[in-house]
Amino acid sequence: MNRLGKETSPYLLQHAHNPVNWYPWGEEALQLAEKEDKPILISIGYAACHWCHVMERESFEDEATAAIMNEHFINIKIDREERPDIDHIYMDALQAMSSSGGWPLNMFLLPNRQPFYGGTYFPPQKAYNRPSWKDVLLAVSDAFKTKRKDLEDQASNLTQHLRQSNQFGMEAVNKLLPKEEQFTQEQCDAMVLAIMGQADKEWGGFGRAPKFPASFTIQYLLRYNRRKKDESSLQQALLSLDKMIAGGIYDQLGGGFSRYSTDEQWLAPHFEKMLYDNALLTDTLCEAYQLTGNNAYAETIEHTLAFILREMTSPEGGFYAALDADSEGVEGKFYVWSLEEIETALGEDAPAFCAYYDVKRGGNWEDHNILWIPEAPDLNMEPEALKALLAKCRAKLMTIRDQRIRPGLDDKILLGWNALMIHALCKAYAALGNKVYLEMAENAMRCIWEKMKKSGASLAFWHTYKQGDARYPAFLDDYAYLIRALIALQEVSGELDWLRKAKEITHFVIEQFGDETSRYFYYTASGQPDVIVRKKEVYDGAVPSGNAIMAHNLWHLSIVFDIRDWGDRALGMTASLAQSVVRYPTSFGIWAAMILRIVQGTKELAVAGRGYKEQMSALNKLYIPGKVLLGTDIDQKDMPLLQQRVQAGKTLIYLCEDYRCMKPTEDILEIYNLI
Repeated sequence: MNRLGKETSPYLLQHAHNPVNWYPWGEEALQLAEKEDKPILISIGYAACHWCHVMERESFEDEATAAIMNEHFINIKIDREERPDIDHIYMDALQAMSSSGGWPLNMFLLPNRQPFYGGTYFPPQKAYNRPSWKDVLLAVSDAFKTKRKDLEDQASNLTQHLRQSNQFGMEAVNKLLPKEEQFTQEQCDAMVLAIMGQADKEWGGFGRAPKFPASFTIQYLLRYNRRKKDESSLQQALLSLDKMIAGGIYDQLGGGFSRYSTDEQWLAPHFEKMLYDNALLTDTLCEAYQLTGNNAYAETIEHTLAFILREMTSPEGGFYAALDADSEGVEGKFYVWSLEEIETALGEDAPAFCAYYDVKRGGNWEDHNILWIPEAPDLNMEPEALKALLAKCRAKLMTIRDQRIRPGLDDKILLGWNALMIHALCKAYAALGNKVYLEMAENAMRCIWEKMKKSGASLAFWHTYKQGDARYPAFLDDYAYLIRALIALQEVSGELDWLRKAKEITHFVIEQFGDETSRYFYYTASGQPDVIVRKKEVYDGAVPSGNAIMAHNLWHLSIVFDIRDWGDRALGMTASLAQSVVRYPTSFGIWAAMILRIVQGTKELAVAGRGYKEQMSALNKLYIPGKVLLGTDIDQKDMPLLQQRVQAGKTLIYLCEDYRCMKPTEDILEIYNLI
């Protein structure tokens, strides 16, 4: 066993028995590189990564390859989900070198941690227009010995590029302009046009394969259509959801979505299931359900969250990070079927089931069948009878599947991803009213507060937790998502203390993560000694940008607590990026939603009286994106919207904007018509 044997990350533990002399990222390895003047090889991946497993089997388990690595390099294995800050830095470096990226990320550094060369997957022999891993190792080692000055110059230039990239989005803003002139309906319209220019109008989604869920883009189109009806963009949003729900990217038996589809039709995923994808898609499906009332979205939410409760929830209430793509070393083996297996299991029901889910004798994917619904066939059955038959068949196949060898579970609990799921659960409870979802959200928040908050009075948190062991200071994303989850938890529970906690953590984030301009936030807190650059992340990628979420948080809390500086900061952050957001909305989906939120106006709803929780619950069922919703049965001196609102014997709803309120009413329908 190498030095990874004492780690908690399943990804690192997978490599603990490699003949490679792996170190975890830390002082021991970094000081050894300086002392021995050796180049550092960092290899970054994650437990559910298919190609990470492939490279491990082909190269890292090979004695001859390991001997080369051990002789010439200090080898460091990193779980990108434990140290996303390090992954961001070196992935940016790779993209600057090659305009491409991915995992596993294999990067070569000077002993001072500056990058000079890297790549993703390398095969054991030259193939796919890629050199062999051994050839790369020997060439890099030789260059380090014979062309050291050239490598140092390249590393210095790359590091300077990483620092300069922090200036993105720092366009000058005229603070004297009113927000109505800085943010306009024309910008929102232009973003819709840009999004629709990338739309796949046959299969849904945006762009070509590989296809990712694009939750933020779909959500933007839904919110845009809440106020300004645009049939084509709304249909594109719903088509995208419908095709994913019918596709192989969605687990037709067990619920839950895989990370992305390898084809344009959503048939063949890489099969890994990530907590964050399922949280973000649940978020979006809740909005689609509230907007359309389509019961298929409600059923998908219920099915997905049943999967989360069954397979991704820890005894402590937190949520696990991911399920692997592979089982028994084969990608997708747990999920796929042969025609013969299904015929044996289902008997006389098999023909209808196979016709519905496109099960073929030769398979629909690599000689096997992925269950999906490319086009629902006419089986000459009453809808309810067909629905019952399919449900019965799925239950039988689930019983059989549960006896198979399961994919690996990445059982670490990540603060940010848990906060994303808490937010999704709050929205699901709001939309569907199932109290199990609120209980799951509250249990997970309790787990975070008890297991991941650092001891003492400080509001500092840990990034990851597993079996009593919390590690790594939390990052900007963790705090931003946590604040947002606390806001959502207050809206569905009616407990104002969640908002007060959100306010306290926001003060902490401003103090520890704020940049020199008092506008954006660094990804790492001040005083983080082991990274060569403090990055400012503004793109919305697979998960939302922490800066984008903080803009929403600051805007929301500025209204709740009347903190003008926070609102101004949110506007400044958004205005500085606005040109880029309008041109590239699919890369800035959460920022796009922020511009839309400002343009459409923030509806401030204050509910006062003994029945405030019931009325808040009724308001939550309505589709009012971007609202601020508060409730109380006593005067709240620290929240202007809840000051002097309670009238004896009544539960009143106040609809306000910029603190200007209409006459209160007890009639929710009247409020909704005004909105």
